[in-house]
Parts: sequence; C-alpha cells; structure tokens
Amino acid sequence: MSHIIIEDVKVILTAPGGIDLVVVKIETNQKGLYGLGCATFTQRIFAVKSAIEDYIKPFLIGKDPSRIEDLWHSASVSGYWRNGPIMNNALSGMDMALWDLKGKIAGMPVYDLLGGKCRDGIALYRHVDGSTEVEVEQNARKLMDEGYQYLRVQMGMYGGSGTEDTRLIASVISRATNIKSKHSPENTQTGVYFDPEAYAKSIEHLFAHLRATLGYNVELIHDIHERVAPIEAVRLAKKLEPYHLFFLEDPTSPEDLDWIGMIRQQTSTPIAMGELFTNVNEWKSLIANRHIDFIRAHVSAIGGITPAKKLAIFGEFYGVRTAWHGPGDISPVGVAANLHLSVSTPNFGIQEWTPLNEQLQAVFPGCPTVKNGYAYVNDRPGLGIDIIEEEAAKYPCQGTIPIWTLARTPDGTSAKP
Repeated sequence: MSHIIIEDVKVILTAPGGIDLVVVKIETNQKGLYGLGCATFTQRIFAVKSAIEDYIKPFLIGKDPSRIEDLWHSASVSGYWRNGPIMNNALSGMDMALWDLKGKIAGMPVYDLLGGKCRDGIALYRHVDGSTEVEVEQNARKLMDEGYQYLRVQMGMYGGSGTEDTRLIASVISRATNIKSKHSPENTQTGVYFDPEAYAKSIEHLFAHLRATLGYNVELIHDIHERVAPIEAVRLAKKLEPYHLFFLEDPTSPEDLDWIGMIRQQTSTPIAMGELFTNVNEWKSLIANRHIDFIRAHVSAIGGITPAKKLAIFGEFYGVRTAWHGPGDISPVGVAANLHLSVSTPNFGIQEWTPLNEQLQAVFPGCPTVKNGYAYVNDRPGLGIDIIEEEAAKYPCQGTIPIWTLARTPDGTSAKP
C-alpha cells in the first residue's frame, strides 16, 4: 500500500437514540479507507463540532495517521491550555478514529493491537430503577432472568429526582420507613428537583430489601452521582457496608476529592470514581494512594483510547480495576472503543451497558452483540463498526441542554446534576 496521509476530517451529528451524538470520520488518500471515532459531549455538541472542524481538521490534513502517539500529544498541547472537556472530546474522536484506521490498515481488530483478548466475554451491568423498593426488586428480577449478574440499582434515579414540575419536589418515598421529600417554596425555578437528605435516608432501606429478597448471588452497584454533601457520603458508604456492594460510584464531586480518603479510612465499601474527570492525571493520587477500587472513566472525555489504555495499566499496578462509563450519550463507536479496551485489559472490572435501539443499530452497522449478560465485539479490522451517513441524516440533533442537568434542591438552589 502506498504512503497513506489524512485527506479530510468530517463531523457527523446524529441522534438515532434521541440523544445528540458526535462522530468523527478521518478520511485518507486511499479510497474507502477511513476511521471513525466518538467525540460526543451531548451538552455541548456544536462547540465540539467547531473544535474539530476549526482546529483538529487543519491540524491533521496531510499528516501520517499511523503516528498516533505523536498526533495525540502534539494536538493536545497545540492550544497551550489543555484538559478541558470540549477539546478532550475532540481529541477522543480523533484518537479513536486513528486507532480504527490503524486496525484496518493492519487487518486486525483494535483489541489485538492493544495486546489481544484477556477474556472471552465482557461482563456487563445494567441500570435498574423504581419508585419503591418493591418496584426496584421487580425490575431487577427481569434483568436477572435475562442473564445479567451485575445491576446498578437506584430508587427514583439519582438522588430520587423524578419530576420536571417546578412546583413539586421529586417523590422519594420508602414504604418501609415512610421517608418523604421536603416540599418546595413558591415560584421555584425550572429544573429537576431532588432532596439529598431524603435520598440518603432511603438508600439503606433499599439495599436491605434487595438483599433480603434477591440474596447475594447478584452483584449490586449504586451511584450517588455526587448528589449529597461529602460528610453524608461518608455516612452512606458506612451504612451500606453490610450489603456488600460491588462498588459505590461517585460519592463526591471532583471538587471534593479530599473526602475520598476519609471514606476509605472508615469503610470497606468499594469506591468507583471519575465519571466527570476529563484528564487522566485526576486519577493519579486516588490510584497511587489506593483510595478507589474502580476507574470510572468516560473514554470520550479523557482523550480516547490512547490515554485510557495508559490509565488502565497504571491502575493494574495498584490493584484498581476498570469500569468504563457506558451511558446512552456516547455513540456506538464509543461503545465499541470501550469494549475493545475492556476485552484486552487484564484488570478489567465491569462494563456499564446501555442497550442500543434499532435505530442506532441501523445507523451504525457492526454494533456489539449481547447475550446472557455478556457483550461481544466482532473480529473485523479496526473497531469493527461503521456508519451509514444517509441513515444518520434521518435523525437530526437538537443541540439543547438536557433538563436533567438543571438540578435543584427543595428550596430551589442549583445543584450538581
């Protein structure tokens, strides 16, 4: 094959799952040879699109796509200021597309380029919700019947939020203890309301009910989602210790990381951290001090496969496992990148899974398959996934701010979502 150079970089916006997605397509001077990457930052899609088209594209044109490390580092520092989510999502799309290209040129799946498979299937966890303990239990049983052995359980979603009515507070009610949310004042602002105190009080009862009814043959996960005060997170982690969680996720916000050490000192509940991090160095002290047990990285936000692989290796030295973020607001290209990392990482812990609907699978042929609680990537070269641009165009993006990010506490105070 003659010398390959990057000839064009395209940004494809599409929302076949009802969530705005950003996909990067790097085209080469070889006809039909291109790579795909995920640069999705749902809340700022047009800013990411501009970053790619105005800065990443002219930076890449004419360059050799095989030099992934050099391109990643030089692109990262080219703006001088770095580690913001907009540019790092743009970098992620570039990086994944370069790995996809490299795999296609080599005729190998990306997981083989990363060292090969470490396991035969990728264990998944699914989300379970409900308005009461009994409803959560019933929904958990449905997924257990489908073969899922790991479940993330919430009651009323994060912090019990569940209403967009500005006159009402979300209904966090525990049947066992009759815990109710506080009422709101008059003339409240638009947002999704939640009561952190009522939520924290209800969760222990949720887990007591689930362990009493489901037993201990299913692994249970819970996401605090930075919704409570740090000292309440310490107390909640201690109260949940008897129920043997697989992990407790994001007990504090990134701004309150000093509290993670205090949680570690007071409880053996495993901790997962980092969904909101945008720089791999944010995990450095948490891993080195053994303050966390799972790396909750959003691969599309930290710069892509290149930094994620290094982060996983760093965690391996300290007994910290991966649990890549896998929400609905990453494209199937990003999902595939997660799975190629998961299948080739020795210290893999678990993979979050959000089902891909029929529209997503039609737009992105080659989506991973799921059976009996495990995901499987195909063995096609690269990431093994494609995009049909004509289909993608049928699902235009809205570019609006999701209502769930406009979180408020009972008295109307703006809160972290």
